[in-house]
Amino acid sequence: MPDIREKYAELDKVIAANKGQEGAVMRTLQSAQDIFGHVPKDVQVRIAEGLGSTLSEVYGVATFYSQFALEPRGEYIIGVCLGTACYVKGAQAVLDRVSKELNTPVGKTSPDGLFTIKDTRCLGACGLAPVMMINDDVYGALVPEKIPGILAKYRQA
Repeated sequence: MPDIREKYAELDKVIAANKGQEGAVMRTLQSAQDIFGHVPKDVQVRIAEGLGSTLSEVYGVATFYSQFALEPRGEYIIGVCLGTACYVKGAQAVLDRVSKELNTPVGKTSPDGLFTIKDTRCLGACGLAPVMMINDDVYGALVPEKIPGILAKYRQA
């Protein structure tokens, strides 16, 4: 695994390659996310300075697109759908149980670094409402009581 100096050196090469190009902020943020796993403020500042952009522009792109994370993400990304069909069938209680079981607020990563909890909108599985995804695995017809067993599978993996 490269150390932090190597990661910044790699980012500097990406910045130099993208400087002056159309869409440079977006491409550079994508590369930064690949290099660091997320795009913290110091990386955003380096991108802005290197591209001759403003921090507000870089931050605006980083926060507009859901592909970018400003904080480290867990190995498992949990998305609980709060779209209309899921919400009316109890998705908030499911999300609350996930948060309680992991002792982690929504939008944050668990202290052990395994899980990141997100509330999402429609996952396209309304007939299975309420629905939750953990990475690419879909769980439907959820009730809060199912959450501990589901999470246990990933803790043991």
